[in-house]
Amino acid sequence: MAKCRRRHTLSFALCLTALLGASRASRPFRRPLPLRLIHDVVLPGRPTRFDYESYDPGSGLLFISHLGDSQVLAFSTRTQKLQGIVDGISQVHGVLAIPSLGRVYASATGRNQIDSIDERTLKITARMPGGDYPDGMAFDPERHLLFVSDESGGTDTVINTTTQRRVATIPLGGHAGNTQYDAASGLIYVDVQTQNLLKAINPKTLRVVASYSLPGCQHDHGLNIDSPARLAFVACDGNARLLTFDLRQDRVLSVHRLGKYPDVLSFDARLQRLYVASESGVVTAFALRHRALRLLGRAYLAYEAHSVAVDSRDRVYFPLQDLNGRPELRVMRPVR
Repeated sequence: MAKCRRRHTLSFALCLTALLGASRASRPFRRPLPLRLIHDVVLPGRPTRFDYESYDPGSGLLFISHLGDSQVLAFSTRTQKLQGIVDGISQVHGVLAIPSLGRVYASATGRNQIDSIDERTLKITARMPGGDYPDGMAFDPERHLLFVSDESGGTDTVINTTTQRRVATIPLGGHAGNTQYDAASGLIYVDVQTQNLLKAINPKTLRVVASYSLPGCQHDHGLNIDSPARLAFVACDGNARLLTFDLRQDRVLSVHRLGKYPDVLSFDARLQRLYVASESGVVTAFALRHRALRLLGRAYLAYEAHSVAVDSRDRVYFPLQDLNGRPELRVMRPVR
């Protein structure tokens, strides 16, 4: 049985409930994933924890945070080889490529800072305050603002990417999960995981302008937004549930079961598929049709397969911390 250890913000009681409840619920619903293995690529470093990934379709680079080694890896999806390593990003959690700026931002949680990386040289060019336990990030391209989830501080930190300076700290009233930008509304959405709320921030005023309850969710941490469909997908790591939230009507449309401790979500806009990776190593895949999700598959992939990313050729990437004693990147192709 997995240990109740995933995040310091998740209480033992909540974790134990998830272990028992989700374990019993998920077993009868396993079915093969609609993915086929292409290859496993050996990565440098120790068999330690990975976290978020971010893909730049212009350069074809996939940036992977190697939390346990305090590194960001730059992997070429075109050559399928490692292109470079950025060292010295203490306990890196979040990573976000911003192609329009030619930069990658990484949350150095060990120093509570945000590091700005030049994508061409892979050198750190600036460091900014990141709040208390910086994690996920989102970018508003209209105002050139970076929003950072401060998981322990209960705030979102706002950084002006033109001046490379912190310009605001927005109180949320609870610990922040992931943060995402909605291109349709121009709003920033953030999971407030200790309140089971989804909150909207207006980048113009830098204030919370709306707060939505999430019935059926315990500890909303993961978040992904499909702006054209006006949907938010919320992963609840306290009870292993995925909520589909209607951004038009501000209500929950559906609740689906996931593997224990869901973490990172990735949406393939071309194939209209959503992948949810979890700390338990169980990955769940859905098809989106007419603004509704349909389960395609749910199965154990590998130990700690809790991060996922998709490139422009629909290849799916899972950084795995320990395959036979070494870290590897699992590259898979969708089965249609």
